[in-house]
Formats: sequence, structure tokens, C-alpha cells
Amino acid sequence: MIKNWKITWYMRLIRPFTLLAPVTVSVSIMTASFFYNNHNPEFNLRLLYLILSASLSLGILNGASNALNQVSDVETDKISKPYRPIPRGMVTTREATTISLALYTASFLISTQINMLFCLLTTTIILFTVSYSLPPRFKNHLFFNQIWIAIPRGLLGILASWSVFGSPFDKPAIYMGLITTFFLFGGSITKDITDADADKKNGAHTLINTYGVKEAGFIVFPFMFTPFIMTPILINTGLISINLWPLTLFIIPVTMIFYLMIKDSKKTKKFENTFSWCLMYLTYLSLAFIFSVLTILDSITL
Repeated sequence: MIKNWKITWYMRLIRPFTLLAPVTVSVSIMTASFFYNNHNPEFNLRLLYLILSASLSLGILNGASNALNQVSDVETDKISKPYRPIPRGMVTTREATTISLALYTASFLISTQINMLFCLLTTTIILFTVSYSLPPRFKNHLFFNQIWIAIPRGLLGILASWSVFGSPFDKPAIYMGLITTFFLFGGSITKDITDADADKKNGAHTLINTYGVKEAGFIVFPFMFTPFIMTPILINTGLISINLWPLTLFIIPVTMIFYLMIKDSKKTKKFENTFSWCLMYLTYLSLAFIFSVLTILDSITL
């Protein structure tokens, strides 16, 4: 029988707070996809089942990735995050590996109950997250570490969510997938700020520990900024709906993320990361939610 205190440390291992993003984003995108592809939508239990199951699959996948990442990063965490379950000796690497494998398996099995495309995209995300932490361990390779975060959490995550009710080749899905991929390619470096020295000592070459916080910020800022500036152009060319123009306003939080990144690299006590990371995280959630609302409004006014 597993003791209550052990369960608490297992929960800390999968970092429940970070599961908020994949679940919130996936629910938002699935809802948008449903309305976009159904002009006479009716709420029913089958709809609720699909949304909850698919979002659970992606949320569990994120938890599996968190656990696996802590197994592979144990030496780094001993330096920068010694309070985590494995460095503190509250969870063994074997236990963490078992939990990670169990969660990956659960995520895959749930995905098979949705549809073939969702299962295929989810499996691809799993491969990205595993190869990020384990050999060839793309986390250690400059630029590839950003790509290996941006593609599964941006493009593939959006397309998988959209595929629950529609085609991943629908224009809104591709647009949102690309915009989040570019945003995360740039914004996700905020998580590396507090780990810069520890990462370097353990062989991980990030933009932060290679170029420094300020120079890295200037390198990634165009990736975060450009997609939103391109939105009016995409509207004028007819590639996306005019109703999506408010997404251009996300240049404001993007600029704030950049400012916080180069101005303050202190860790917040509550979220074990920087204020720039917190804002990046909230911006990602807001982007998915507002995109969903705008897409729904566009669909019901057709």
C-alpha cells in the first residue's frame, strides 16, 4: 500500500500545475473545431466524452514527459532544483521511470479511443518528448532543444486537438498550430533562465547559457513577434477569417515577455521559475482560449 506522503511526492513529480496548459489549450481547440465543423451544434454526452478523453490523454502525456525529464535531469536538478522529489530522495529514479512509462501508456491507450489521426499525432508527440530527454537527447543540442519543445506543444498539440472533430488540414488549425509553434520556439527559453549554469555543467547547450539572457532574448523575439504581425496580412489574403484580427494584439504580452526576460531573471517562489516564464505560460493559455472564442463566434455567425 502506497503511503499518503508518497502519493504527494508522486504528484509533485508530474507537476500538476503545468498540466493546466495542455488541458486548457486542448479543450479550447477541440471546442473551436467542433463549432467550425458543425453548423448546427448540439451538446451531448458523446461530445463531452470525446473532449474529456482527448484532453486527458494530452494532459497525462505532459505528466509523463515531466516525470521522464526529471529522471534524465536529476544531476541538473541537484544543482538548480534540489527540492524536487528525486534530488530530495523522496522518489527514486526507478519509481519515476515506472510512473512515466505508465502515464505514456495510458495516454496512448486513451488516444486510440478517439480516432486514428488523434492517435497518430499523439504518438508523434510522445516520440518528441521521449527523444527530448533520452538519447539522442535533443535537450542538449542548441536550437534543436527549442524545436523539440515548440513542435509537439505547438503544432502537433493543436493539430491533435483539432482532429477530434475536424481535419488537421483545416486553415484555422494550421494557422493556430504555426503561430503557437513560433511563439513557443521563442518563449520557451524563459524556462532555461534559472537552469543556465546547471544545464551547462551537465552538457545541455541552451540559448540562455550559450549567448546570455539578453542576447538570447533578442534572438527569439522575432519568432514570438512576427506571427502576430503577420495576422493582418493573412486576413487580407483570405487565408484566415477577419474575425481573428484581435490576435494581433498579442504583440503586447509578447513584448512584455521579452522585456521581463532581459530585465529580471529572478525565480518566483510559487512557480519555481521567472516572471517572464509565468507571463509566457499565461499568454499561451490566453491565446488558445481567445482563438477558440473568435472561431466559435465566426462559425455561429455564418
